[in-house]
Amino acid sequence: MVDIATRVWNHKWKIDPIVRSLIDTDFYKLLMCQSVFRNKPNIQVTFSLINRSSNIRLADLVDEGELREQLDHVRSLSLARGESTWMRGNTFYGKRQMFTPEFMDWFETIRLPPYHLEKRDGQYELTFEGSWPEVMLWEIPALSVLMELRGRAVLGKMRRFELQILYARGMTKLWEKIEHLRTIENLRLADFGTRRRHSFLWQDWAVQAMTEGLGDKFVGTSNCLIAKNRDLAAIGTNAHELPMIYSALTQSDEALRQAPYDVLSDWHEEHDGNLRIILPDTYGTEEFLRNAPNWLAKWTGIRIDSGDPIIGAENAIKWWKSRGEDPTQKLIIFSDGLDVAKISELHTLFHGRIKVSFGWGTLLTNDFRGLVPEDALQPFSLVCKAVSADGRPTVKLSDNPNKSMGPLDEIERYKRVFNFGQQSAQRVIV
Repeated sequence: MVDIATRVWNHKWKIDPIVRSLIDTDFYKLLMCQSVFRNKPNIQVTFSLINRSSNIRLADLVDEGELREQLDHVRSLSLARGESTWMRGNTFYGKRQMFTPEFMDWFETIRLPPYHLEKRDGQYELTFEGSWPEVMLWEIPALSVLMELRGRAVLGKMRRFELQILYARGMTKLWEKIEHLRTIENLRLADFGTRRRHSFLWQDWAVQAMTEGLGDKFVGTSNCLIAKNRDLAAIGTNAHELPMIYSALTQSDEALRQAPYDVLSDWHEEHDGNLRIILPDTYGTEEFLRNAPNWLAKWTGIRIDSGDPIIGAENAIKWWKSRGEDPTQKLIIFSDGLDVAKISELHTLFHGRIKVSFGWGTLLTNDFRGLVPEDALQPFSLVCKAVSADGRPTVKLSDNPNKSMGPLDEIERYKRVFNFGQQSAQRVIV
Protein backbone atom coordinates (compact mmCIF):
# COMPACT_ATOMS: atom_id res chain seq x y z
CA MET A 1 0.00 0.00 0.00
CA VAL A 2 1.27 3.47 -0.90
CA ASP A 3 2.70 5.61 1.89
CA ILE A 4 0.72 8.71 0.96
CA ALA A 5 2.39 11.04 3.47
CA THR A 6 5.86 10.21 2.13
CA ARG A 7 4.71 10.66 -1.46
CA VAL A 8 3.29 14.08 -0.55
CA TRP A 9 6.49 15.05 1.23
CA ASN A 10 8.58 14.03 -1.79
CA HIS A 11 6.22 15.48 -4.40
CA LYS A 12 7.67 15.52 -7.88
CA TRP A 13 4.77 16.23 -10.16
CA LYS A 14 6.11 14.21 -13.09
CA ILE A 15 6.08 11.16 -10.82
CA ASP A 16 2.75 12.05 -9.19
CA PRO A 17 0.77 14.09 -11.73
CA ILE A 18 -2.68 15.00 -10.51
CA VAL A 19 -4.40 13.42 -13.52
CA ARG A 20 -2.70 10.24 -14.67
CA SER A 21 -4.85 9.09 -17.56
CA LEU A 22 -7.72 10.08 -19.85
CA ILE A 23 -9.76 7.47 -17.97
CA ASP A 24 -8.92 9.06 -14.61
CA THR A 25 -12.44 10.43 -14.91
CA ASP A 26 -16.02 9.52 -14.04
CA PHE A 27 -17.65 6.68 -15.96
CA TYR A 28 -20.73 8.75 -16.77
CA LYS A 29 -18.51 11.21 -18.66
CA LEU A 30 -17.41 8.51 -21.08
CA LEU A 31 -20.96 7.20 -21.48
CA MET A 32 -22.28 10.70 -22.18
CA CYS A 33 -19.36 11.43 -24.50
CA GLN A 34 -20.26 8.44 -26.65
CA SER A 35 -23.89 9.59 -26.81
CA VAL A 36 -22.83 13.12 -27.79
CA PHE A 37 -20.32 11.76 -30.32
CA ARG A 38 -23.15 9.88 -31.98
CA ASN A 39 -25.99 12.40 -31.76
CA LYS A 40 -24.51 15.93 -31.64
CA PRO A 41 -20.79 15.80 -32.50
CA ASN A 42 -20.54 19.24 -34.11
CA ILE A 43 -22.16 21.37 -31.40
CA GLN A 44 -19.74 24.07 -30.21
CA VAL A 45 -19.75 24.51 -26.44
CA THR A 46 -18.05 26.50 -23.71
CA PHE A 47 -17.37 25.05 -20.26
CA SER A 48 -16.35 27.28 -17.37
CA LEU A 49 -15.05 26.83 -13.84
CA ILE A 50 -17.51 28.07 -11.18
CA ASN A 51 -16.40 28.40 -7.55
CA ARG A 52 -19.58 28.40 -5.44
CA SER A 53 -17.44 28.88 -2.32
CA SER A 54 -16.21 32.37 -3.13
CA ASN A 55 -14.48 32.67 0.26
CA ILE A 56 -11.90 30.18 -1.03
CA ARG A 57 -9.70 32.49 -3.12
CA LEU A 58 -8.09 29.93 -5.38
CA ALA A 59 -5.88 32.39 -7.26
CA ASP A 60 -4.33 33.47 -3.95
CA LEU A 61 -3.66 29.86 -2.94
CA VAL A 62 -2.68 28.07 -6.14
CA ASP A 63 0.41 29.06 -8.14
CA GLU A 64 -0.55 29.89 -11.74
CA GLY A 65 2.58 28.30 -13.18
CA GLU A 66 1.92 25.02 -11.41
CA LEU A 67 -1.72 25.10 -12.50
CA ARG A 68 -0.72 25.60 -16.13
CA GLU A 69 1.85 22.82 -15.84
CA GLN A 70 -0.79 20.38 -14.62
CA LEU A 71 -3.34 21.45 -17.25
CA ASP A 72 -0.72 21.13 -19.99
CA HIS A 73 0.06 17.65 -18.73
CA VAL A 74 -3.62 16.70 -19.08
CA ARG A 75 -3.49 17.90 -22.70
CA SER A 76 -0.52 15.58 -23.33
CA LEU A 77 -2.43 12.46 -22.28
CA SER A 78 -3.67 9.83 -24.70
CA LEU A 79 -5.40 6.52 -24.18
CA ALA A 80 -2.98 3.72 -23.30
CA ARG A 81 -3.29 0.32 -24.96
CA GLY A 82 -4.37 -1.43 -21.77
CA GLU A 83 -6.99 1.24 -21.13
CA SER A 84 -8.37 0.84 -24.63
CA THR A 85 -8.51 -2.92 -24.18
CA TRP A 86 -10.42 -2.48 -20.91
CA MET A 87 -12.98 -0.17 -22.52
CA ARG A 88 -13.40 -2.28 -25.64
CA GLY A 89 -13.51 -5.68 -23.98
CA ASN A 90 -14.88 -5.27 -20.46
CA THR A 91 -18.47 -5.94 -19.44
CA PHE A 92 -20.27 -2.90 -18.00
CA TYR A 93 -23.72 -3.25 -16.43
CA GLY A 94 -23.96 -6.73 -17.92
CA LYS A 95 -23.27 -5.51 -21.45
CA ARG A 96 -20.17 -6.28 -23.51
CA GLN A 97 -18.94 -3.65 -25.96
CA MET A 98 -20.64 -0.80 -24.14
CA PHE A 99 -18.40 1.46 -26.21
CA THR A 100 -18.78 1.17 -29.97
CA PRO A 101 -15.80 0.61 -32.30
CA GLU A 102 -16.50 3.98 -33.96
CA PHE A 103 -16.34 5.83 -30.65
CA MET A 104 -13.23 3.96 -29.54
CA ASP A 105 -11.42 4.69 -32.82
CA TRP A 106 -12.05 8.39 -32.16
CA PHE A 107 -11.27 8.28 -28.44
CA GLU A 108 -7.95 6.51 -29.00
CA THR A 109 -6.66 9.47 -31.03
CA ILE A 110 -8.03 12.41 -29.02
CA ARG A 111 -6.04 15.10 -27.22
CA LEU A 112 -7.99 17.55 -25.09
CA PRO A 113 -8.42 21.02 -26.66
CA PRO A 114 -6.72 24.22 -25.40
CA TYR A 115 -7.83 26.06 -22.27
CA HIS A 116 -8.07 29.76 -21.42
CA LEU A 117 -6.89 30.84 -17.96
CA GLU A 118 -7.03 34.26 -16.27
CA LYS A 119 -6.90 35.62 -12.74
CA ARG A 120 -9.72 37.88 -11.59
CA ASP A 121 -10.53 39.10 -8.06
CA GLY A 122 -8.73 36.26 -6.31
CA GLN A 123 -10.28 33.55 -8.50
CA TYR A 124 -9.25 31.70 -11.62
CA GLU A 125 -11.36 32.09 -14.72
CA LEU A 126 -10.80 28.81 -16.56
CA THR A 127 -12.73 28.11 -19.76
CA PHE A 128 -12.68 25.51 -22.52
CA GLU A 129 -14.17 25.96 -25.99
CA GLY A 130 -14.66 23.64 -28.95
CA SER A 131 -16.71 20.68 -30.11
CA TRP A 132 -18.90 19.17 -27.44
CA PRO A 133 -17.41 15.62 -27.37
CA GLU A 134 -13.91 17.02 -26.85
CA VAL A 135 -14.59 19.89 -24.46
CA MET A 136 -16.82 17.87 -22.13
CA LEU A 137 -13.86 15.64 -21.28
CA TRP A 138 -12.16 18.60 -19.53
CA GLU A 139 -14.72 18.85 -16.71
CA ILE A 140 -13.48 16.15 -14.34
CA PRO A 141 -9.70 16.67 -14.86
CA ALA A 142 -10.06 20.43 -14.40
CA LEU A 143 -11.85 19.97 -11.09
CA SER A 144 -9.41 17.30 -9.91
CA VAL A 145 -6.45 19.56 -10.69
CA LEU A 146 -7.83 22.63 -8.87
CA MET A 147 -8.95 20.64 -5.83
CA GLU A 148 -5.64 18.86 -5.42
CA LEU A 149 -3.53 21.97 -6.00
CA ARG A 150 -5.47 23.74 -3.27
CA GLY A 151 -4.73 20.78 -0.99
CA ARG A 152 -1.05 20.79 -1.95
CA ALA A 153 -0.85 24.51 -1.13
CA VAL A 154 -1.93 23.69 2.43
CA LEU A 155 0.15 20.52 2.75
CA GLY A 156 3.26 22.26 1.43
CA LYS A 157 3.48 24.24 4.66
CA MET A 158 3.53 21.07 6.79
CA ARG A 159 6.58 19.11 7.94
CA ARG A 160 7.12 15.41 7.43
CA PHE A 161 5.80 14.13 10.74
CA GLU A 162 2.84 16.51 10.60
CA LEU A 163 1.90 14.90 7.27
CA GLN A 164 2.26 11.41 8.71
CA ILE A 165 -0.06 12.27 11.59
CA LEU A 166 -2.53 14.07 9.30
CA TYR A 167 -2.94 11.08 7.02
CA ALA A 168 -3.10 8.68 9.97
CA ARG A 169 -5.95 10.76 11.40
CA GLY A 170 -7.63 10.98 8.00
CA MET A 171 -7.47 7.21 7.61
CA THR A 172 -8.84 6.69 11.09
CA LYS A 173 -11.69 9.10 10.39
CA LEU A 174 -12.66 7.31 7.21
CA TRP A 175 -12.36 3.86 8.78
CA GLU A 176 -14.68 4.91 11.59
CA LYS A 177 -17.24 5.88 8.95
CA ILE A 178 -16.82 2.48 7.31
CA GLU A 179 -17.27 0.71 10.66
CA HIS A 180 -20.59 2.51 11.09
CA LEU A 181 -21.75 1.79 7.54
CA ARG A 182 -20.90 -1.91 7.73
CA THR A 183 -23.62 -2.32 10.40
CA ILE A 184 -26.35 -1.27 7.94
CA GLU A 185 -28.09 -4.31 6.46
CA ASN A 186 -28.59 -4.44 2.67
CA LEU A 187 -26.54 -1.30 2.08
CA ARG A 188 -25.48 -0.50 -1.52
CA LEU A 189 -22.83 2.18 -1.79
CA ALA A 190 -20.54 3.44 -4.58
CA ASP A 191 -17.68 5.94 -4.73
CA PHE A 192 -18.72 9.12 -6.59
CA GLY A 193 -15.82 11.22 -5.31
CA THR A 194 -13.51 11.85 -8.28
CA ARG A 195 -14.34 15.46 -9.13
CA ARG A 196 -13.66 16.98 -5.70
CA ARG A 197 -11.23 14.46 -4.25
CA HIS A 198 -8.29 15.32 -2.02
CA SER A 199 -5.95 13.54 -4.44
CA PHE A 200 -5.81 10.52 -6.71
CA LEU A 201 -3.75 8.57 -4.17
CA TRP A 202 -6.27 9.35 -1.44
CA GLN A 203 -9.26 8.35 -3.56
CA ASP A 204 -7.52 5.10 -4.46
CA TRP A 205 -6.83 4.42 -0.76
CA ALA A 206 -10.45 5.22 0.13
CA VAL A 207 -11.71 2.79 -2.49
CA GLN A 208 -9.42 0.05 -1.17
CA ALA A 209 -10.62 0.74 2.38
CA MET A 210 -14.26 0.56 1.27
CA THR A 211 -13.61 -2.67 -0.62
CA GLU A 212 -12.08 -4.34 2.43
CA GLY A 213 -14.33 -2.76 5.04
CA LEU A 214 -17.72 -3.08 3.35
CA GLY A 215 -17.32 -6.13 1.13
CA ASP A 216 -20.39 -6.66 -1.07
CA LYS A 217 -22.01 -3.50 0.30
CA PHE A 218 -19.49 -1.52 -1.76
CA VAL A 219 -20.63 -1.91 -5.36
CA GLY A 220 -17.98 0.04 -7.27
CA THR A 221 -16.46 3.39 -8.19
CA SER A 222 -17.23 6.12 -10.69
CA ASN A 223 -13.49 6.49 -11.40
CA CYS A 224 -12.65 4.47 -14.49
CA LEU A 225 -8.91 4.21 -13.86
CA ILE A 226 -9.40 2.97 -10.31
CA ALA A 227 -12.15 0.58 -11.47
CA LYS A 228 -9.76 -0.85 -14.05
CA ASN A 229 -6.77 -1.09 -11.70
CA ARG A 230 -8.75 -2.55 -8.78
CA ASP A 231 -11.02 -4.83 -10.87
CA LEU A 232 -14.18 -3.09 -9.68
CA ALA A 233 -17.43 -2.15 -11.38
CA ALA A 234 -17.40 1.27 -13.05
CA ILE A 235 -20.53 3.12 -11.88
CA GLY A 236 -22.41 5.96 -13.57
CA THR A 237 -25.07 6.95 -16.08
CA ASN A 238 -25.71 10.59 -17.11
CA ALA A 239 -25.65 14.14 -15.73
CA HIS A 240 -27.25 17.61 -15.99
CA GLU A 241 -24.97 18.55 -18.88
CA LEU A 242 -27.16 16.71 -21.42
CA PRO A 243 -30.49 18.47 -20.74
CA MET A 244 -28.72 21.82 -20.24
CA ILE A 245 -27.18 21.74 -23.71
CA TYR A 246 -30.15 20.11 -25.48
CA SER A 247 -32.33 22.86 -23.98
CA ALA A 248 -29.98 25.67 -24.98
CA LEU A 249 -30.17 24.51 -28.60
CA THR A 250 -33.96 24.76 -28.84
CA GLN A 251 -35.67 27.52 -30.84
CA SER A 252 -39.07 27.70 -29.14
CA ASP A 253 -40.73 27.35 -25.75
CA GLU A 254 -42.44 24.16 -26.88
CA ALA A 255 -39.14 22.61 -27.96
CA LEU A 256 -37.53 23.76 -24.70
CA ARG A 257 -40.26 22.08 -22.68
CA GLN A 258 -39.66 18.83 -24.58
CA ALA A 259 -35.84 18.89 -24.49
CA PRO A 260 -35.28 16.98 -21.20
CA TYR A 261 -37.34 14.09 -22.58
CA ASP A 262 -35.51 14.20 -25.94
CA VAL A 263 -32.30 13.65 -23.99
CA LEU A 264 -33.63 10.47 -22.44
CA SER A 265 -35.09 9.25 -25.72
CA ASP A 266 -31.64 9.51 -27.31
CA TRP A 267 -30.12 7.88 -24.23
CA HIS A 268 -32.55 4.96 -24.44
CA GLU A 269 -31.66 4.42 -28.09
CA GLU A 270 -27.95 4.77 -27.38
CA HIS A 271 -27.88 2.10 -24.69
CA ASP A 272 -30.59 -0.24 -25.94
CA GLY A 273 -32.56 -0.22 -22.68
CA ASN A 274 -29.53 -0.26 -20.34
CA LEU A 275 -28.53 2.44 -17.82
CA ARG A 276 -32.11 3.61 -17.41
CA ILE A 277 -31.69 6.04 -14.52
CA ILE A 278 -33.56 9.36 -14.67
CA LEU A 279 -31.93 12.57 -13.39
CA PRO A 280 -35.05 14.77 -13.19
CA ASP A 281 -34.01 17.91 -11.31
CA THR A 282 -32.35 20.09 -13.98
CA TYR A 283 -35.50 22.21 -14.34
CA GLY A 284 -37.42 21.02 -11.30
CA THR A 285 -38.29 17.42 -10.45
CA GLU A 286 -41.96 18.00 -9.71
CA GLU A 287 -42.79 19.42 -13.15
CA PHE A 288 -40.52 16.90 -14.90
CA LEU A 289 -42.39 13.97 -13.38
CA ARG A 290 -45.82 15.50 -13.92
CA ASN A 291 -45.26 15.80 -17.68
CA ALA A 292 -43.05 12.74 -18.22
CA PRO A 293 -44.18 10.25 -20.88
CA ASN A 294 -45.39 6.90 -19.59
CA TRP A 295 -42.43 5.03 -21.05
CA LEU A 296 -40.12 6.80 -18.59
CA ALA A 297 -42.01 5.35 -15.63
CA LYS A 298 -40.83 1.92 -16.75
CA TRP A 299 -37.19 2.89 -16.40
CA THR A 300 -35.08 1.36 -13.62
CA GLY A 301 -34.89 4.31 -11.25
CA ILE A 302 -34.19 7.93 -10.38
CA ARG A 303 -31.10 9.74 -9.07
CA ILE A 304 -31.74 12.47 -6.49
CA ASP A 305 -29.02 15.11 -6.67
CA SER A 306 -30.53 18.29 -5.21
CA GLY A 307 -33.26 19.54 -2.90
CA ASP A 308 -34.57 17.72 0.16
CA PRO A 309 -33.78 14.03 -0.53
CA ILE A 310 -36.65 12.78 1.62
CA ILE A 311 -39.20 14.91 -0.25
CA GLY A 312 -37.62 13.88 -3.54
CA ALA A 313 -37.86 10.18 -2.76
CA GLU A 314 -41.45 10.45 -1.55
CA ASN A 315 -42.40 12.30 -4.74
CA ALA A 316 -40.73 9.61 -6.84
CA ILE A 317 -42.66 6.87 -5.03
CA LYS A 318 -45.95 8.72 -5.56
CA TRP A 319 -45.14 9.19 -9.24
CA TRP A 320 -44.42 5.52 -9.81
CA LYS A 321 -47.63 4.55 -8.07
CA SER A 322 -49.61 7.06 -10.17
CA ARG A 323 -48.20 5.47 -13.33
CA GLY A 324 -49.11 1.95 -12.25
CA GLU A 325 -45.58 0.91 -11.30
CA ASP A 326 -44.48 -0.95 -8.17
CA PRO A 327 -42.02 1.29 -6.25
CA THR A 328 -40.50 -1.68 -4.45
CA GLN A 329 -39.06 -2.76 -7.81
CA LYS A 330 -37.59 0.68 -8.53
CA LEU A 331 -34.21 2.14 -7.59
CA ILE A 332 -33.43 5.51 -6.05
CA ILE A 333 -29.81 6.67 -6.03
CA PHE A 334 -29.06 9.40 -3.50
CA SER A 335 -25.97 11.44 -4.44
CA ASP A 336 -26.13 14.96 -2.97
CA GLY A 337 -23.84 16.01 -0.11
CA LEU A 338 -23.87 12.62 1.58
CA ASP A 339 -22.09 11.58 4.75
CA VAL A 340 -22.60 8.70 7.13
CA ALA A 341 -25.49 10.16 9.17
CA LYS A 342 -27.51 11.09 6.07
CA ILE A 343 -26.82 7.73 4.42
CA SER A 344 -28.01 5.93 7.55
CA GLU A 345 -31.13 8.10 7.86
CA LEU A 346 -32.18 7.71 4.22
CA HIS A 347 -31.57 3.96 4.25
CA THR A 348 -33.69 3.57 7.38
CA LEU A 349 -36.54 5.62 5.88
CA PHE A 350 -36.70 3.98 2.46
CA HIS A 351 -35.24 0.47 2.57
CA GLY A 352 -38.08 -1.95 1.83
CA ARG A 353 -40.21 0.73 0.20
CA ILE A 354 -37.84 1.05 -2.75
CA LYS A 355 -34.43 -0.23 -3.76
CA VAL A 356 -31.91 2.20 -2.28
CA SER A 357 -28.38 3.00 -3.40
CA PHE A 358 -25.92 5.77 -2.58
CA GLY A 359 -23.30 7.61 -4.62
CA TRP A 360 -20.96 8.93 -1.91
CA GLY A 361 -18.82 11.80 -3.16
CA THR A 362 -16.70 14.51 -1.59
CA LEU A 363 -17.11 13.53 2.05
CA LEU A 364 -15.75 10.10 1.17
CA THR A 365 -12.72 11.23 -0.83
CA ASN A 366 -11.98 14.64 0.71
CA ASP A 367 -12.98 14.83 4.36
CA PHE A 368 -10.13 16.33 6.35
CA ARG A 369 -12.46 18.63 8.27
CA GLY A 370 -11.12 19.53 11.69
CA LEU A 371 -7.70 17.97 11.08
CA VAL A 372 -5.59 21.04 10.28
CA PRO A 373 -5.42 24.55 11.78
CA GLU A 374 -8.13 26.96 10.63
CA ASP A 375 -9.79 24.02 8.89
CA ALA A 376 -7.70 24.88 5.84
CA LEU A 377 -8.52 21.57 4.10
CA GLN A 378 -12.27 21.87 4.47
CA PRO A 379 -13.89 20.75 1.19
CA PHE A 380 -15.62 23.38 -0.90
CA SER A 381 -18.06 23.52 -3.81
CA LEU A 382 -16.26 23.82 -7.13
CA VAL A 383 -17.93 22.89 -10.42
CA CYS A 384 -17.13 23.06 -14.12
CA LYS A 385 -20.28 23.50 -16.18
CA ALA A 386 -21.38 24.01 -19.77
CA VAL A 387 -22.24 27.72 -20.01
CA SER A 388 -23.09 27.97 -23.71
CA ALA A 389 -23.93 25.81 -26.74
CA ASP A 390 -23.67 27.17 -30.28
CA GLY A 391 -23.54 30.63 -28.75
CA ARG A 392 -26.71 30.26 -26.67
CA PRO A 393 -26.49 30.34 -22.84
CA THR A 394 -27.26 27.27 -20.79
CA VAL A 395 -29.48 27.28 -17.70
CA LYS A 396 -29.82 25.02 -14.70
CA LEU A 397 -32.62 25.58 -12.18
CA SER A 398 -32.17 22.54 -9.88
CA ASP A 399 -34.37 21.61 -6.91
CA ASN A 400 -32.04 23.79 -4.84
CA PRO A 401 -31.95 27.47 -5.92
CA ASN A 402 -28.44 27.72 -4.50
CA LYS A 403 -27.31 25.45 -7.37
CA SER A 404 -29.05 27.38 -10.16
CA MET A 405 -26.98 28.99 -12.92
CA GLY A 406 -27.45 31.01 -16.10
CA PRO A 407 -28.25 34.60 -17.18
CA LEU A 408 -31.09 36.08 -15.11
CA ASP A 409 -33.36 36.73 -18.09
CA GLU A 410 -32.95 33.17 -19.32
CA ILE A 411 -33.52 31.80 -15.82
CA GLU A 412 -36.84 33.66 -15.70
CA ARG A 413 -37.82 32.30 -19.12
CA TYR A 414 -36.98 28.72 -18.08
CA LYS A 415 -38.95 29.15 -14.87
CA ARG A 416 -41.97 30.22 -16.91
CA VAL A 417 -41.65 27.43 -19.49
CA PHE A 418 -41.15 24.73 -16.88
CA ASN A 419 -43.76 26.13 -14.50
CA PHE A 420 -41.04 26.29 -11.89
CA GLY A 421 -42.57 26.81 -8.45
CA GLN A 422 -41.13 28.13 -5.21
CA GLN A 423 -38.16 26.04 -4.07
CA SER A 424 -36.70 25.64 -0.61
CA ALA A 425 -33.03 26.61 -0.56
CA GLN A 426 -30.69 23.96 0.83
CA ARG A 427 -27.15 24.67 2.00
CA VAL A 428 -24.68 23.47 -0.60
CA ILE A 429 -22.36 21.29 1.45
CA VAL A 430 -19.97 20.32 -1.38
